[in-house]
Amino acid sequence: MKVSLKYYTIKYLITILLLIIAVWAALFYAYILDEVYDNVDDGLKNRKIQIIKAVYLDENLLRNNEFGFNEFKINPISTSEYKDKNSLYNKMYYMEYDDEEQPYRVLKTDFIDQFGKHQQLTIRTSTVEEDELVYDLTTALIVLYLLLVISIIAVNGFLLHKAMRPFYLILDKLKKYQFGVSSFSEPQNYSIKEFEELNIEINEMIERNELVFHQQKQFIENASHELQTPLAIMINKIDLMIQNENLDKKNLTLISELKSDLRRMTGLNKSLLMLSKIENSQFTKTSKVDFNELIAELVNNYEDFIEFKKVQVKVIEKGFFGADFNTDLAGILLSNLLKNAVKYNTHGGTVDVIIENDRLIFRNSGSDIPLDRQQIFTRFYKQGSDHSSTGLGLSIIKTIIKQYPGWDIAYEFEDGMHCFILSKNNALL
Repeated sequence: MKVSLKYYTIKYLITILLLIIAVWAALFYAYILDEVYDNVDDGLKNRKIQIIKAVYLDENLLRNNEFGFNEFKINPISTSEYKDKNSLYNKMYYMEYDDEEQPYRVLKTDFIDQFGKHQQLTIRTSTVEEDELVYDLTTALIVLYLLLVISIIAVNGFLLHKAMRPFYLILDKLKKYQFGVSSFSEPQNYSIKEFEELNIEINEMIERNELVFHQQKQFIENASHELQTPLAIMINKIDLMIQNENLDKKNLTLISELKSDLRRMTGLNKSLLMLSKIENSQFTKTSKVDFNELIAELVNNYEDFIEFKKVQVKVIEKGFFGADFNTDLAGILLSNLLKNAVKYNTHGGTVDVIIENDRLIFRNSGSDIPLDRQQIFTRFYKQGSDHSSTGLGLSIIKTIIKQYPGWDIAYEFEDGMHCFILSKNNALL
């Protein structure tokens, strides 16, 4: 799942912060615990000195063989067991108040009493505060972490939103930018150097693209215009030659084929110019288009062509198909679909134009072999062996559909019928 830049950074920042706090907490706990034990140990060692002094003053203390109120005991040991060093360790002892065992810090040491006998002194002190320390430290760290996360989200979100505002302005400008469509934008002064440089580079890139676009557009229009004139002249001259009665049948056939090729070249030239205009977004103006009415007009306009092909065309209205669309492109789109269904039909075949609320279906009889779905909308793809086709009709349809998000054109072969299905997604319109 993709997220915005500020949430992307916050996600990793929070994770890293959690790891840092966890490591820091472990080190801090170890340090604090070491300091606590160091202070407790110093206290135990100090009590050891005081108890031994007290023993020399009061021999009755030598009979204190169990832990009592003073939390120490003295037990006699043999000469071989005597060790002149302190032993410090942790041990669990039963505590009556809590009715359970609790941790104690214990100091064990040996000394020689005033009678020259070897004694072992054991002193203990409760370290139950250690558990409370861990609990308090954990609670404090959790609260600290939550406060840090909330602060980071708030501060980072505010600062990033403010810092990234120029970036979003530049991004919005790029989203709205279209080739050949002039858009006025006031000059912006950015406080961040990188965004200032980015804006300058994008403006220069747009200027270069616009220059290339207009040069290409001008070249295509000029080339198309210059080609149309000589092609029209050549066709007219061929028509005059065909009217010459002195031509034999062979030459008449050659000239007729030449005329057919020139007409195909004229159609190819017009189709390529149309594709260029559509891809260059020269049909940007939209209005409410009634596709039901437009289909009825096209069927009426192509009545002679339909009659010539001996094809029966039926318009089946199951709903109303309307949309915001460029009027010229809508005419080209439906015209190509209708002509395609009639042109590549069999003699005496049928064409059904089914109109639904969200779909237009052009269904026609024809070849028993389905078309190649992978190639059918590719430029210069030809259906069957028709050499008079430019192979651009369906490509123009696909190019028009690409201009409108949420629209789609699909091909299906069902029950021996070729179906071209034009659909729209109302949620995106």
